[in-house]
Amino acid sequence: MRNVLYAFLLTLIAGLSTGIGSCIAFAARRTNRKFLSVSLGFSAGVMVYVSMIEIFATAQETLTAALGQRWGSWATVIAFFGGMLVIAVIDKLIPSEENPHEVKQVELEQEGAPRPAKLMRMGVMTALAIAVHNFPEGLATFVSALQEPSVAIPIVAAIAIHNIPEGIAVSVPIYQATGSKGKAFRYSFLSGLAEPLGALIGWLLLTPIMNDVVFGAIFAGVAGIMVFISFDELLPAAREYGEHHLSIYGLISGMMVMAVSLLLFL
Repeated sequence: MRNVLYAFLLTLIAGLSTGIGSCIAFAARRTNRKFLSVSLGFSAGVMVYVSMIEIFATAQETLTAALGQRWGSWATVIAFFGGMLVIAVIDKLIPSEENPHEVKQVELEQEGAPRPAKLMRMGVMTALAIAVHNFPEGLATFVSALQEPSVAIPIVAAIAIHNIPEGIAVSVPIYQATGSKGKAFRYSFLSGLAEPLGALIGWLLLTPIMNDVVFGAIFAGVAGIMVFISFDELLPAAREYGEHHLSIYGLISGMMVMAVSLLLFL
């Protein structure tokens, strides 16, 4: 039970980091593009490394032990790409202008700026899009924290970093539309609650049927979700926020930090 509460706490921290993005949007006059570029690259590096080196390997080990070498390996690969498919479908269903991973900035262009009603709709729809998108991310974070405590904190840090620009994406248009920092923060904060909600629903649904095969498949799917998020969303956003090399430096740094953290727990 203690592990479950620990996993929920970490998932809650990751989800509510959208509120940090909201606070940054209020405090900053201009977007620190270089910082966001390195941070998003770092987040991608953490997620790719831990997915391919730790999570995928653990899933394959569990499934091959339960199903045999041949079928266990096939099940791992199918679940891995199945996770990618799930998150790809979710992204496809979200309009690009409301997609939380489209590059957003603290400042809005004054010339031809949208009217308040349109800005409000933009902010609310972005909040809803983030909520939908964070649902599987919450399950991924929760399962990782529950089954592999040694890698939980770096994963949560990576998810939290990549949620910060999402908070900016929600709060900026709502603040511009209403002039209310409180309302903008509330929408941003609440959109992050989908992450622990995804963890809670996933836990309630999966606990009665949890066994080695289900766990291995979920873990492989989690790896697929994280790799897809990194390549499809984090790295492209990191490149758009800053110079190409900054995102790569962040990526490599994230991989190094994740590698060292795994070695420390050997």
